[in-house]
Amino acid sequence: MKTIQFREAICEAMSEEMRRDESIFLIGEEVAEYNGAYKASKGMLDEFGPKRVIDSPIAELGFTGIAVGSAMNGNRPIVEFMTFNFSLVGIDQIINNAAKIRQMSGGQLNCPIVFRGPTGSAGQLGATHSQAFENWFANTPGLKVIVPSNPYDAKGLLKAAIRDDDPVIFMESEQMYGDKGEVPEGEYIVPIGVADVKRVGTDVTIVSFGKIIKEAYAAAEILEKEGISVEILDMRTVRPMDFEAIFTSVKKTNRLVILEEAWPFASVSSEITFQVQENVFDYLDAPIRRITTADTPAPYSPVLLEEWLPNFNDVVKAVKDVMYIK
Repeated sequence: MKTIQFREAICEAMSEEMRRDESIFLIGEEVAEYNGAYKASKGMLDEFGPKRVIDSPIAELGFTGIAVGSAMNGNRPIVEFMTFNFSLVGIDQIINNAAKIRQMSGGQLNCPIVFRGPTGSAGQLGATHSQAFENWFANTPGLKVIVPSNPYDAKGLLKAAIRDDDPVIFMESEQMYGDKGEVPEGEYIVPIGVADVKRVGTDVTIVSFGKIIKEAYAAAEILEKEGISVEILDMRTVRPMDFEAIFTSVKKTNRLVILEEAWPFASVSSEITFQVQENVFDYLDAPIRRITTADTPAPYSPVLLEEWLPNFNDVVKAVKDVMYIK
């Protein structure tokens, strides 16, 4: 094992796959000459050249469309958005072309493409740069949605995404690129659609994904000192979602808290709540609790932003709520 940063895990995954398959290329703003806005493609231009690591104009609609057309013609593009907030400029190409072409062509065309970049808030960046769209993309049949929380999962899942024959939304975070974690020296793949138990517990299940899961880890440490055993399930993939892993954990702990960095209405946690109550309702000893951002655009004020975002105190409170502890 070796210890590397999240950004290095992303770079390694892309580089290893590009060495393996010449049909793979990377396109996006500042991915080449600048080594990536977050240095996630550092050194790739030098290794693969400007035909495979392509600096695009500031025109998401244009380079997203070019990449989708290229995928339909046999290539396997990786499209980097400087932030998924900017993907909205090219969302027509993602939703109406990439996600639907296999069905609309009767299986004659597929679209093996990865759209990747940061999601969620990253500090004081304002309302239009602090949004989580996992549920938007997961709502679309034909798309797979991945939100890793650590370097190991990020590298293994990105390699799986690049090899997948369907379009994949791969969501990262500006605030995770410097995170360090252990990654195997050799080749490995993390399968899409398989959750991972990050912490084994017996009293309550916390389901989460992406960078916000760190708040669950912090809460679990506090709760352990109070005699409450927390199981943490990292979904890793939002679609397809490993509901069986959630059901298995709930059957053991009989309580569920869902932590998500997104607006509450029609969120990923809403779907998890429905699936659990439909399939394992009889195992619940308390109502399900979910923790989301406030139902407003992200504020710029640091004081308001702190209130807007979920934190470990919110998690502790929710766990005690389902445990009926005052």
